[in-house]
Amino acid sequence: MNDSVRQIRDFFVSLKLTVVLLVLGMILVFAATLDQVNLGIWAVQEKYFRSFFVLTRVGNVPVPVFPGGYLIGGVMLINLIAAHVYRFSFKWRKAGIQLTHAGLILLLVGELLTGLWQDEFSMRLAQNEPRNYSESYRANELAIVDTTDANFDEVTAIPEAVVENGGGIQSPRLPFRVVIKAYYPNSGLQGREGSNPAAPASVPRATQGIGLNVDLIPQPVTYKQDERNIPAALLELVSGEGPIGTWLVSADPRMTPQRVEHAGRTYTVGMRFERAYKHFTLTLQKFSHDRYSGTEIPKNFSSRIRLNTEDGRDDREVLIYMNNPLRYAGYTFYQASFEPGNDKVTILQVVRNPSWLIPYLACSVMTFGLLWQFCIHLFGFIGKRRAKLHPQPKAV
Repeated sequence: MNDSVRQIRDFFVSLKLTVVLLVLGMILVFAATLDQVNLGIWAVQEKYFRSFFVLTRVGNVPVPVFPGGYLIGGVMLINLIAAHVYRFSFKWRKAGIQLTHAGLILLLVGELLTGLWQDEFSMRLAQNEPRNYSESYRANELAIVDTTDANFDEVTAIPEAVVENGGGIQSPRLPFRVVIKAYYPNSGLQGREGSNPAAPASVPRATQGIGLNVDLIPQPVTYKQDERNIPAALLELVSGEGPIGTWLVSADPRMTPQRVEHAGRTYTVGMRFERAYKHFTLTLQKFSHDRYSGTEIPKNFSSRIRLNTEDGRDDREVLIYMNNPLRYAGYTFYQASFEPGNDKVTILQVVRNPSWLIPYLACSVMTFGLLWQFCIHLFGFIGKRRAKLHPQPKAV
């Protein structure tokens, strides 16, 4: 082995590297905890833990200022594997230590896969109204729906990131081009007062739809845990014959999709929370909001749901309540919330995490390894004490 390869090996198996990574990890957690007051938990996760570097902006240029969670965790994973291979001897007396390190390695891998694969959505169910999709907490999309066929809707969904980039968007499903004239990551709506066309908002105006009577008010981006951004955009539809019109779209729940007529077909256009469609439907049959007797203090929330699959093979009732979620088709449905004053609506949290078993397996492996090592030392200690209390007679 040449010197350069040996130096690389020694670097990654070094205990000093382990200590440095642990210190960097503690600093990262401390800084993220302080910044959570300003950014909220979701933005903190993306900025500090699910990134290779923590970035700050100098003007409009992002500049790395500290290693992120992916970089620290990735190097720590390499450090653990290298130390496991080169430093630890494979003996029964050391099996507990090896299992503990293997569990820690598995835990790091599980966290990485969770960050890459896990999706979280919400599902609002009104009583007796079947629904086969959930909605994202933070992501949005521009939806253009061809509703000409009474039995079938053809949906063209454009991710918010594409809308944010602006410019022209052409889909083979659409007979017109979508030109983004303006985009606002967070906004509010304000009705126009009187007949004065002078709007209080310094943004472009729509020529069609609800934008004729409503003005868009740009708002600063919010990072609070109990708030969400309401993106909006001003878009122009352009066909081969020329412009069709300009529409104002917003993810504000009060704004319904707007009707567009073109070339003998009917469309709706609107901004909405990103949807994830399922091959099954859930229908709320009853939502229960139990309170302690004589008080308004919540005691229990539960939703009786009917689950139906498209092929009719699964048709059953399930009860979802606290610590008793529904697990089905790779999704987990938790009782999350409800609409105050409306006991006919429930809100479920929908989580998809293909790696959800890995943390449990990792903790089990580490627990077994620690118990193994503890028992080895315990039996060795008992054996030494017994030998001292009952010494064997020496042969004459």
